[in-house]
Amino acid sequence: MKLVVIEAPAKRETLKKYLGQGYEVFATKGHIRDLPVKSFAIDISNNFEPHYENKPDKKELISELKNKASKAEEVLIATDPDREGEAISWHIANVLNLNPSTKCRIQFNEISKNAVLKALKSPRAIDLNLVNAQQARRVMDRIVGYKLSPIISKKVAPKLSAGRVQSVALKLVVDRENEIKNFKPEEYWTVTAFHEKSKIAFKSTLQGYKNKKIKLENKEKVEEALKVIKSSQFIVENIKKSKTKSHAPAPFTTSTMQQDALNKLGMSLKRTTASAQELYEGVEVAGEGKIALITYIRTDSTRVSEDAQKACREFILNKYGKDYLPEKPNIYATKKNAQDAHEAIRPISMNITPEMVEKSLTKDNFKLYKLIYERFLASQMNEAEYSNVAVNIDAGGYNFKASGRTLEFAGYTAVYKEFVDEDKEKDKKEISKLPPLTEGENLLVKDIKEEQKFTKPPVRYTEASLVKAMEEKGIGRPATYAATVTILTARAYCEKDGKYLVPTELGCKITEYLEKFFSGVINVKFTAHMENRLDDIAEDKDDWHDVVSSFWNGFKGLLEKADASSVTMKQEPIETDVVCDKCGHKMLLREGRFGKFLGCSNFPKCRNILPYNEKEERKSVGKCPNCGKNVFALRTKKGKTFYACEDRTGCNFMSWDIPTGEKCPECGNYLIRKGKTIKCSNCNYVKAEV
Repeated sequence: MKLVVIEAPAKRETLKKYLGQGYEVFATKGHIRDLPVKSFAIDISNNFEPHYENKPDKKELISELKNKASKAEEVLIATDPDREGEAISWHIANVLNLNPSTKCRIQFNEISKNAVLKALKSPRAIDLNLVNAQQARRVMDRIVGYKLSPIISKKVAPKLSAGRVQSVALKLVVDRENEIKNFKPEEYWTVTAFHEKSKIAFKSTLQGYKNKKIKLENKEKVEEALKVIKSSQFIVENIKKSKTKSHAPAPFTTSTMQQDALNKLGMSLKRTTASAQELYEGVEVAGEGKIALITYIRTDSTRVSEDAQKACREFILNKYGKDYLPEKPNIYATKKNAQDAHEAIRPISMNITPEMVEKSLTKDNFKLYKLIYERFLASQMNEAEYSNVAVNIDAGGYNFKASGRTLEFAGYTAVYKEFVDEDKEKDKKEISKLPPLTEGENLLVKDIKEEQKFTKPPVRYTEASLVKAMEEKGIGRPATYAATVTILTARAYCEKDGKYLVPTELGCKITEYLEKFFSGVINVKFTAHMENRLDDIAEDKDDWHDVVSSFWNGFKGLLEKADASSVTMKQEPIETDVVCDKCGHKMLLREGRFGKFLGCSNFPKCRNILPYNEKEERKSVGKCPNCGKNVFALRTKKGKTFYACEDRTGCNFMSWDIPTGEKCPECGNYLIRKGKTIKCSNCNYVKAEV
């Protein structure tokens, strides 16, 4: 019996079906060996050697794995085909005392029968260059997390975390917010003429004066232009006709899939990642059992295999005809810094159409599979073709322009249409079909309208556009985009306003502090440079110890300077109306390790603390029956509510019920409010229902 070791249990059933008799599949459920959670575990003085340990929660699983491995005739490690997967393979080999240089590693980009059987025929050694690249990332991230987080927790607010890539992503969001706040709108005006010919309505817009661009900055300039325009004829000066083509988009990478899923389907990064993982690992399909539908989901490559390309072209020819099929396959250039370790994201089989599996899939899985399928199909189709008409019109020296566009051949757009944001979509809709026009023709003008507008600030990032910015700037890699972006909202450094990311006050403070003391490390350029150095390690062009050492040599000085500085951004305690039930002093609103709380202003003589709920109004609920001062609702340490006079030194009144401040006419004790009833706190007197 041969043992195949994988990461995700969800793959097990699918793989067993393809491997058949003679193989057993064991899932590690992710990492089984890693840096310990509660200690730094990096020996900086010993060439940054990490101290790994078996994960405590995997003790029984590791024991079972060792037992199965000891009985197997061969162990094959089939973790994910990326750097992290390679590192997990290395850790598994270490735990099982396997020599990583032996052919113990198999890799497949898709969980299909052909791919799995092909991988079995070509096992290889574990790629230590990939392992070291991942190890360098892990060590640098641990250094930043363990060395920088305590400093910002001390200088900004308790229990904060900083990350080598996370903090740069936050900086992008904060910088964009500052751009928006500092943006000064500029006034401008547009002038539009509305025409009609042969019952076809169209419009032209003012572009310039005497063939020079014109800028209408205020109402006065508009009125000056309109005096001439409204008294002039609109004469067609020239007509330019052209043909344009729109090339099909490349198949999805991780980043473009995440962007399209949010823009077109409204799926968050978290939902998209979860759905894509299920489609890759395998889903239950009626009549087929559990099968995988798409290739590996963490990739920055647009490359596809020749077999996949051929299958897609055959599908296009059979379903859409030869007009939709390019003479040669469409090949897409992968960006310069892409790892290109495996293919683009695509369906495993073109024969499994989205419609065939719709009833078997969840709503999210179906929508995402359809998106991936159609994008890949479109990527191998012919260009869309358009006829364009540009008409230049003269009105007393003022230059107007009308544009028309007609789709002549749908090409790839018969399957897939690229997302266009709202502003661009609006402009696109304004390009309409024009009636037949001739040069020198006098156009009928039905109306002329001017409109005041103001320049707009840049828009806030969405999750999708932040991922796009990270990719374009070289920050992070496909496996880290989603985790990096989602942690910003999880830690309340950003919050969502609809689909947009808005930095919180805390997020802005963190960025301001890091800008002051760590701008040399927490910036786009440096982070992108480090990503390139990690790539060099993976390609055996650099040593991982040297890369980490150069990072540390620059970072440690910044840490020392920040720690020694007296600069702090901690919020000063705020005095509240709440009175300490122990000594009568006012309670202060403070921030601690576990959030906001109320602490006595008489500290350290009085160490009383109370829980704080931001949603509760800290207002008087009644009047003290002894002295007439305000009574406030307080809580015991166990969370039980009681009511006490604000004067805890001179009065010391407290009650489990809300006092009204009035006395009972029968016994003289104080009256209390119970629901809608006012009654005596001592006798059976009831005053009234309220």
